[in-house]
Amino acid sequence: MHKAAPTIGAVLNPFAYIADRWTPSPRTVRRAASAALLMSVAIIVTGGAVRLTGSGLGCDTWPKCTDDSLVVTQAQGFHGAIEFGNRMLTYVLCAAVGWFILAARAAKPWRHSLTKLGWVQFALVMGNAVLGGITVLTGLNPYSVAGHFLLATGLIAVTTVSWQRTREGDSEPRPRVPGPVRKLSWALIATALVLIAAGTVVTGSGPHAGDKSEIKRMPFDWAATAHVHAVAAWLVCALALAMWLVLRVVDAPVDTRARARDLLIVLLAQGAIGYVQFFTQLPEVLVAAHMLGSCLVWIAVLRVALSLRERPAEQAEIPAQGDAQLSAV
Repeated sequence: MHKAAPTIGAVLNPFAYIADRWTPSPRTVRRAASAALLMSVAIIVTGGAVRLTGSGLGCDTWPKCTDDSLVVTQAQGFHGAIEFGNRMLTYVLCAAVGWFILAARAAKPWRHSLTKLGWVQFALVMGNAVLGGITVLTGLNPYSVAGHFLLATGLIAVTTVSWQRTREGDSEPRPRVPGPVRKLSWALIATALVLIAAGTVVTGSGPHAGDKSEIKRMPFDWAATAHVHAVAAWLVCALALAMWLVLRVVDAPVDTRARARDLLIVLLAQGAIGYVQFFTQLPEVLVAAHMLGSCLVWIAVLRVALSLRERPAEQAEIPAQGDAQLSAV
């Protein structure tokens, strides 16, 4: 009877069971957070590849690939392979998120805030998988496609925050800049969200529908929506430049000013790609690069905001056995 107890415990709470037997290093937790962030970007880029190759309906239905097959068949051809490959990448994303949840749960001491962030990531992945299925079942409805991208953008936000939190303590956040500067960062985040949302409208009314068949598009003039998107982009650039200048004026920490500089660089590159693709009739390669740039801009905006406060560790980290600090004692 006593031998069966550990097995029963493992079934009822496998995370606690593993946590009792494994203590990941802080570096392992940080790597897990990095993997989840990297995969949250990769799933957007590969999803874009599905749309740009016209493979959005490469699999006829969902959750199966066809009515008779769970996996892609030879009859589905190239487009089926692309679409099914993107579906399989969702499992890699789930594995990365699962690794982060497990590492956060097994870390000593147990940081509940990190575990909660991991489960939020998992909920977003599952929700977006269902929304992706609805997108297929509705024949690539452009509003569903837009929601699919926005939910993936939300996942990037949570994985970025998680990545930053693995490098901080759990104490109350302390501001590193005056209050008006922090309010400027909120304005920057809100404008960036408007920019991303406007980008989904440009996509939804543009020529890349995601499939070679006749796909319903959003009833907006594509050129007009592109101009609105450009205005939002210029507003984000203006706020980013203002942030960079203000941080220099208030003598903000060096790393905070570096984050603002990085944002400006990413915005300039993204803007250049955006204008080139507009005047060259949206070549697929540039559209894919612009989608990647959208992810990088969003991450850069969030990193600026997160660098405006700090959460010092409540206690010094205990050096590992064999650490140089121990050897010197």
